[in-house]
Amino acid sequence: MTPCKHCGTPIEQRPGRGRPRSYCAQGDCQAAAKRERELRRATPGLEGTLARAEEFYERMEKGMASVIEPLARVLAEELSPAGVEAKLSAMQAEAHTRVAIARTEREQAFEQVRLAREATEHARRERDDMARQMEEANAERDTALADAETAREQALAALREASATERRARNAEAEARHRAEQAEAARDAAVRELAERVEATERSAAEQVRAARDQAAELVAAAERRAEEAHAQAEELRRDSVQALAERDKTVMDLALAQARTADLRQQIEALRAESARLLERAVSAELRAGGAQGLQ
Repeated sequence: MTPCKHCGTPIEQRPGRGRPRSYCAQGDCQAAAKRERELRRATPGLEGTLARAEEFYERMEKGMASVIEPLARVLAEELSPAGVEAKLSAMQAEAHTRVAIARTEREQAFEQVRLAREATEHARRERDDMARQMEEANAERDTALADAETAREQALAALREASATERRARNAEAEARHRAEQAEAARDAAVRELAERVEATERSAAEQVRAARDQAAELVAAAERRAEEAHAQAEELRRDSVQALAERDKTVMDLALAQARTADLRQQIEALRAESARLLERAVSAELRAGGAQGLQ
């Protein structure tokens, strides 16, 4: 409870945050106090100066209160058990985060060390491989030099052999030219002989063609005569075939009549068989009746 600054009436303050009340809530004490302060400030002399000083002090007090209140609220929040616990939790979380980061960095450092060791081992293996390859290259170089020397010697031998071969080729060319001349002479002789043979063959072939032509004419004449005879025979055969067809038609008609008569005879035979069967049944019945009558007598 605090008294009103104008009338002195006790004022009940609300708990919690916010500025405390200085005047009554129901009356116009605040407006009346404001009018009095204005009158006092307007009064000349010491009283007006004091009024203005009091008003300045009140404004300064209000400004300080507005500045100090957030600071007090923050201090209360941080210095309270909940604030301290929250601060500790935040610090612990930050510490855990830093520890996790440190562990991650340590693992990364270990991984980098492992990779560096592997790279070193790989470089060492590559160095050994390079040394082995250098040795192999030196051996291959020595082998290549030896092969080159051998190839040079072989080339010299090949040159010597090529010279000898060239001489032999020249001799062979001269001999071949001589043989070609002989072959050309033999060819000319063979051509002349072949021409003579062809001429003789043509004369013989002409004679054979004439003889074959005469023989063919005789064969054609004989073939024509045979064709005429064959035509006459064919005409006679045609007449015979016409007569044979007529006879065949007559025979077919006779056969049809015979078949019809045979069918009639078969029907008559079937009728006779049926009639004989009926007569036989009647005879058997009559005999049975006669036998029965004799038995009764």
